[in-house]
Amino acid sequence: MRFSGPGPLGRAACGLAGLGWPPFYGRLPLAAMGKNGYISPCATLYHSNLGLNARIFIGDQALIYEDHGGGRIELGAGVHIHRDCLLQTGRDGRIVIGDETHIQPRCQLSAYVGAIHIGCRVEIAPNCAFYPYNHGLSSDRPLRQQPVQTKGGIVIGDDAWLGVGVIVLDGVTIGAGAVIGAGSVVSRDIPAMAIAVGNPATVVRIRAATP
Repeated sequence: MRFSGPGPLGRAACGLAGLGWPPFYGRLPLAAMGKNGYISPCATLYHSNLGLNARIFIGDQALIYEDHGGGRIELGAGVHIHRDCLLQTGRDGRIVIGDETHIQPRCQLSAYVGAIHIGCRVEIAPNCAFYPYNHGLSSDRPLRQQPVQTKGGIVIGDDAWLGVGVIVLDGVTIGAGAVIGAGSVVSRDIPAMAIAVGNPATVVRIRAATP
C-alpha cells in the first residue's frame, strides 16, 4: 500500500493489496496502510482538480466526475466514499468534504453553480442526495433551457448524521451535531444539535447535552 495513489500504478498497487481481503467494508483497513489511502481499481476518477488527503477510501464503482467548468473536489483525511457513489462538479460548482466523514453507498453529490461543503466526522447513510442549485421555472421557454441558479449552496456542519434517503436542497445549512431522519427532504436550515424529520424536514427536538 505504500505505492497506492490515484494514478494507474497506484491503482494497480491497490488492486494487488486487496487480493485476499474481503470486499466492501472488509477493505477499509487498507486505507490506513499507506499515506495515499485505498482507491478501488473499479472506481472512476475523471477530474482534473481533485484533492486527496491521507487515509482516504474510495470504493468499487464510485465515480468522481468533472463536467464543463467544474470546480475543485477536496476530500479530507480519512474520508470514506463507498461503492456506487457519484461526486460531480460543473458550472463553477465545488465539493469540500472534511476529515473522517463517511459517505455510504449510492449517494449523489451534484455541485453545479453552488458548492457543497460537508464538515468533519459527518455520517451520511446510503441513497442520500445533495443538490445546491435549481432550474428556472418560467413559462417562456422549455424547462431544459431554463437557467441554473443557486441560493448559496449547501453546508453540513461537523458531526451531523443523515439517515437513509435524505435529500438536501439548495440554500440549506444543517448545523453541527444535527440528526436528519431517514427519507427526509431538507429544504430549510436545521439548527445545530437538532433532530429533524419529514418532508419538508421539521425539527422535532433538540439533542440534550450529556450530563
